[in-house]
Amino acid sequence: MTAPSLLPRVAPPRAVRLPTVAERTLSNGLRVLAVRRAGVPLVELRLRIPFAGAGHQYTARATLLAETLLSGTPLRDRRQLAVDVQGLGGALSTSVDADRLAIAGSALATGLGQLLEIVSDVVTSATYPKSEVTGERDRMVQELMMARSQPSVLAREALLGRLYPGHPYGSDLPAADAVADVKAGALRKLHAKRVSPAGAILTLVGDLRPAQALDAVEKALGSWRGDPAKGVPKPPKHRPGPLLLVDRPGAVQTNIRLGGPAVPRTDPRYAALQLANTVYGGYFTSRLVSNIREDKGYTYSPRSGIEHPVAGSRLTVAADVATEVTGPAMLEVLYELGRISLLPVGAAELDAARSYASGTLALSTATAAGLASTLSMLAGAGVGLEYLKEHPAALAKVTPEDVLEVASELFAPSHLVAVLLGDADKVRGPLEALGEVSLTDQS
Repeated sequence: MTAPSLLPRVAPPRAVRLPTVAERTLSNGLRVLAVRRAGVPLVELRLRIPFAGAGHQYTARATLLAETLLSGTPLRDRRQLAVDVQGLGGALSTSVDADRLAIAGSALATGLGQLLEIVSDVVTSATYPKSEVTGERDRMVQELMMARSQPSVLAREALLGRLYPGHPYGSDLPAADAVADVKAGALRKLHAKRVSPAGAILTLVGDLRPAQALDAVEKALGSWRGDPAKGVPKPPKHRPGPLLLVDRPGAVQTNIRLGGPAVPRTDPRYAALQLANTVYGGYFTSRLVSNIREDKGYTYSPRSGIEHPVAGSRLTVAADVATEVTGPAMLEVLYELGRISLLPVGAAELDAARSYASGTLALSTATAAGLASTLSMLAGAGVGLEYLKEHPAALAKVTPEDVLEVASELFAPSHLVAVLLGDADKVRGPLEALGEVSLTDQS
């Protein structure tokens, strides 16, 4: 295996200056954060609404709701909504996952009040016209059928299903047949029940006066009403078990996925975990990339990462390799997991990872859009603004011993679930040389 790439020395990060955040919680439960960043005459808006729910039908309805939330209100049809937002020099979009419904937008600073009025119109009065819902539903069904034919999607779905059986986190995508059954009336009912200000968080960042921005939010959204949402259920107990091989006959590639529970950002060990992940597979000069891409040429983009769903963080590893090198590639993935779990990282390797982690956090807040998204994400996780200052300081204090301690628990191969999607006739034998294999098909 080749040695890790040598990186130029990186200057120490500058002292972090926290932005001043004006905050208010409205009587309806909406929490509002406003930050002035006056470099560009724009305001970024992020609205995060708790939206957890269970079951295939709920997931289908939630996904279609997000796609059609901007399809019309009594005051504006879809076209007029788009025209009004564009007239403010801005944009508005929606997304949903197992934790939250999100509305993201921007506008010229002079149009903030109007943008808030449009958002209020949408969250209080969206009508979900039958023709719009039908069109989006049919389009989504086709997209889901295409997505579920992609090996990388199937592999991730198999991993999530193994990690979270029977839990909302057990799938990223709704079933196409469940989406096909959703009617416009069901979306109106879901909206009335779940699109609520109670527990929601609105973040505004840009060329604004915070006190005036808070007043504008109160004026536009103070009359929005709704019941508190249910929290995300606790994930099922983690059970690693044998490697799961999902048979895909004739596949020329095997999709390798591993995953397991990790610690959240609020855990004192998180800084050490982040650096362990960076060293292992979290950036281009990581051990995993150096080994199975640069040295052996088994794959183009191996990677590992830490994801932070509200009910529990997770560590994931991914690599897509040619069928004929599945066994050797899996061996090297496990070798690198064992190495970081058993041996301390070198000082230079740790310092390079530390510089990268600190730098990416700084970059994530360098623009108003980035700061708005970061603050919204942190607030949704129950993490305060001080994280932007405290986390770089925590990264600076991490020792090789700290990394080894957390890696020995969370990166140990015995701690992780392993799921591979590939041609079982060709890869099962080499994989069984590495341990027990459980076989299933794509259905």
